[in-house]
Amino acid sequence: MSMVRSVVGGVDTHADTHVAAVIDANGGVLGIESFPADESGFEALLGWLTSHGDVTVVGVEGTGSWGVGLSRFLHDQEVTVVEVDRPNRQKRRKVGKSDTTDAVSAARAALSGSASVVPKRRDGPVEQMRMLLVARRSARRQRIQTLNQLRHLIFCGPEPVRARFKDRYKTGLVSEVAKLRPRKGSDPILFTTLVTMRGLARRIEHLNTEIKDLDAILAEQVHNTAPSLVGLFGVGTDTAATLLVTAGDNPDRLRSERSWARLCGVCPIPAGSGKTDGRHRLNRGGDRQANAAFYRIVLTRMSGDPATRTYVAKRRAEGKNTAEIMRCLKRYVARETFKHLPHAA
Repeated sequence: MSMVRSVVGGVDTHADTHVAAVIDANGGVLGIESFPADESGFEALLGWLTSHGDVTVVGVEGTGSWGVGLSRFLHDQEVTVVEVDRPNRQKRRKVGKSDTTDAVSAARAALSGSASVVPKRRDGPVEQMRMLLVARRSARRQRIQTLNQLRHLIFCGPEPVRARFKDRYKTGLVSEVAKLRPRKGSDPILFTTLVTMRGLARRIEHLNTEIKDLDAILAEQVHNTAPSLVGLFGVGTDTAATLLVTAGDNPDRLRSERSWARLCGVCPIPAGSGKTDGRHRLNRGGDRQANAAFYRIVLTRMSGDPATRTYVAKRRAEGKNTAEIMRCLKRYVARETFKHLPHAA
């Protein structure tokens, strides 16, 4: 009786089509094929892979973009999926680049173990938070931009506009300008300025309402998912949501708090060589949104948490500067927040 051979798949994902490769346990290519990037294409791709043998793992490029649908489908079919980074540039210069070579590289990366990161599932409440944060951040950026435009019109507008609005606080300014009722008169520049200002102010009010509605939904999602995380000093709803999005809907894929710190870019990277041993450098990798969230937490604790202020004073006495102290505190906050992630091991 013949045994079923084990095979490994690799997929180079795109908007319309996915290119898949299947290799054997020795890395030999068994086949390469293209499939549509839709549900029927996913089924055909998996059927094609299983026709070559028992699929042990599939390496997928772009699990957070073009490959998110395929990753969800394979997970639902209980197929092990690992996230594959794009091939390094040195290798691409030597062997060139094509969809087929990328698919084979993805399969071999999964086979060798160089690609071992379990992708985010993107099928739970954290995915909902991610979408809410996308809308909230864009609304905040647009609100700031619109407010700056409104104030610029006031600074550069006709003298009656400057005299009336230049010293007004921004909240009162927006509400007052939104209630303007410009009337055509002898000065067309003044009329046009007031009409434009009113439109910008009403846009700001609309964005304020949108942000308020998004905040209410986001707060409910965060409290239902990780209530203890929000209870930590310096961790607000927006910060907690950012950290949860970084962890994903399956934070159990993070094997330890060290992997969580590395994912967030708050663990130092070894940089020793030769006689210079034990040296470390700043980690500029990881999720920068999460890194910024840790920065905000540390900044809040340094100004309002007695224990943190005592620690800062102790470190300053040892000769460390503010940047070095904040790096130490970021690492501590990573260790603390990891315990409060849902389902964390």
